[in-house]
Amino acid sequence: MTASSPAADAGLVMARDVSKTFGARKALDGVSISVANGEMVALIGPSGSGKSTLLRSITGLQSIDGGKGTIQVFGTTVQKDGRTTSAVRRCRVRLGMIFQQFNLVGRLSLFANVMLGALGRLPSWRGLIGVWPLADQQKAMAALHRVGVSDYAAQRANTLSGGQQQRGAIARAIVQGAHAILADEPVASLDPVSARKVMELLVELNRRDGMGVIVTLHQVDYAIRYCERVIALKAGKVVYDGPSTGLDTRTLIDIYGPEFEDAFWEATA
Repeated sequence: MTASSPAADAGLVMARDVSKTFGARKALDGVSISVANGEMVALIGPSGSGKSTLLRSITGLQSIDGGKGTIQVFGTTVQKDGRTTSAVRRCRVRLGMIFQQFNLVGRLSLFANVMLGALGRLPSWRGLIGVWPLADQQKAMAALHRVGVSDYAAQRANTLSGGQQQRGAIARAIVQGAHAILADEPVASLDPVSARKVMELLVELNRRDGMGVIVTLHQVDYAIRYCERVIALKAGKVVYDGPSTGLDTRTLIDIYGPEFEDAFWEATA
């Protein structure tokens, strides 16, 4: 995808008046956001604010409420009137999803897991019997080397550390040929060193490869350090959308509540 292609001009995500209700609770309440191609955006907010619901809605893994809400990805409508459209599968092929729990197949080798990223453009029978084109095998090893875990290619995924598995998940997105990354709490279960490495890899994909990145984070300091733009949700509504440099103490207390200041300084001390 080039900068002048129609998909590039359309932007990465455009969500308009999106709501999602679970029982009596509004997880999303009239959310509207627009993310351009090539942006790296952090979604922050208290637990239950709607961050993960919004990310899952963008991919079509979560349907939105019926009504006037719409979601477009790469200029193509993927949700409208409470239903996913037939275009959602085509859009998912171009989105690399990174999950908090890595989403690797534990009994398979790290290499095999990374090769699964190629399934979107190859016949499914190749994945069933593990017969991959040589060019894709080379691409997988190059991706594993790039994220720093090529030495573990033959090791079963469930024997690796969390940080190693998460880097493997990023390598899978590279092999997939993703045009953008959606990462849902990718560092929540990692130690600080592994978390930093994962965030640095996402920044590299954004700056070097031009991938758009939307990442949900509980760690506000990571959002400020690694992302130029932050969107904050609270009770299903957008309460901040702007540069990360604008997240001063008063704004963060408005988002998280009066206990935030003590908790933040304790976490970063």
